[in-house]
Amino acid sequence: MNQEGKNNGKSVTGSGREVPLWFIQARNTIYYVLGVIEVLLAFRLVLKLLGASTSSVFVSFIYALSGVFTLPFTGVFRALSAGFDTTTIVFEPDTVIAMIVYAVLARGIISFIRLRTARPGDS
Repeated sequence: MNQEGKNNGKSVTGSGREVPLWFIQARNTIYYVLGVIEVLLAFRLVLKLLGASTSSVFVSFIYALSGVFTLPFTGVFRALSAGFDTTTIVFEPDTVIAMIVYAVLARGIISFIRLRTARPGDS
């Protein structure tokens, strides 16, 4: 075993079990992609809650980019809005549902890969 904890394409976890290096890389990639999507959706949620102006290029960019990820969940629940003198705040349950579903989906994919690569006798 070398200094980095890698042994012939395998990596040792804290429990002493060997896990294929490709699995660790796949898991990290999935979590990275999930993190990017979650941050994007969190920005959308906060900007809507604060009543951010769509005339801002940044706000429009975030709404356009995150809209792709909320599209499958549009219309599940009605958006709640409250108007004030200069702004309207909006709570989109669709965004929260999207965040939950994508997190569960990422975890499910990782669990499925782990199941498919587990050797008999592994727990």
